[in-house]
Amino acid sequence: MDFIYALKEFEEEPITRQLVLDLLKEYKRPNDKINELVKQDVLNSIKRGLFLPGPNSHLNPPDPFLIANHLWGPSYISLESALSYWGMIPERVYEISSITLKPTKIFKTAIGRFNYLHAKAPYYTFGIQSIALSAKQMVMIASPEKALFDKIIMTSGIVIRSTTQARDLLIEDYRMEETLLKKLNLAMMKSWIVDSPKRSSLAILIKMIEQL
Repeated sequence: MDFIYALKEFEEEPITRQLVLDLLKEYKRPNDKINELVKQDVLNSIKRGLFLPGPNSHLNPPDPFLIANHLWGPSYISLESALSYWGMIPERVYEISSITLKPTKIFKTAIGRFNYLHAKAPYYTFGIQSIALSAKQMVMIASPEKALFDKIIMTSGIVIRSTTQARDLLIEDYRMEETLLKKLNLAMMKSWIVDSPKRSSLAILIKMIEQL
């Protein structure tokens, strides 16, 4: 069996060790074969038990957002990564930031840095969307509203005490456009506040957006 041909069915997907073992079931020593495939750059090991197609497989790897969902889950893309994806901030983001129910963790891999911050339920569950990056790639990501909440909550030292401060933070510091802020679903955001950290700061934030 040609391993790369068999692997093509799973193009654009993270590859578990169990899947690789299933594809190598004809081998008496499949673990040795896995090590050989990694050395040959057919497989790229990014975490114990998780692989990507390597450069010599000539297969398309999954999007970094999908990798982030699988690397440390349950989790969803958020903070600057989601804000940039939705066009809420102008900067291109190189580190993939996520929120997780698991402990906070950072992964430094050959394909980039993945940062995970912990949030508790029920707050964690709010505002998560599933989006299709391709026919085979469904990604869990924060809505623009949730990504903004996460940014305020998860950034150490941010305490919003006035609408003027909130306006300066979003429009001057984060360079968000008023037209995009006006499109946010404020009623939904208000419904989250009772179960959110930094409730006072978030309430003032919403009040500022209402005044735009």
